[in-house]
Amino acid sequence: MSKVCQVTGRKAVVGNNVSHSKRRTKRKFLPNLFNKKYYLPEEKRWVSLKISAAGMRLINKKGLTNALKEAKEKGYIVNY
Repeated sequence: MSKVCQVTGRKAVVGNNVSHSKRRTKRKFLPNLFNKKYYLPEEKRWVSLKISAAGMRLINKKGLTNALKEAKEKGYIVNY
């Protein structure tokens, strides 16, 4: 499974390691991902999501169903 948040769409970005002598080498900045289960009371089932810390805060703010609906509209999640 790829390292992409299913709620916010955050993924790895590329940047540079910069040494003391200012020499630059490529590196990846990975998102802060977690495998987490949430309960959907409307469907009476559990869903497993790979979400970032920002995605968890978004779910706490908007609610699980709204966050999943927006993620599906934006194409971050195919089915949950």
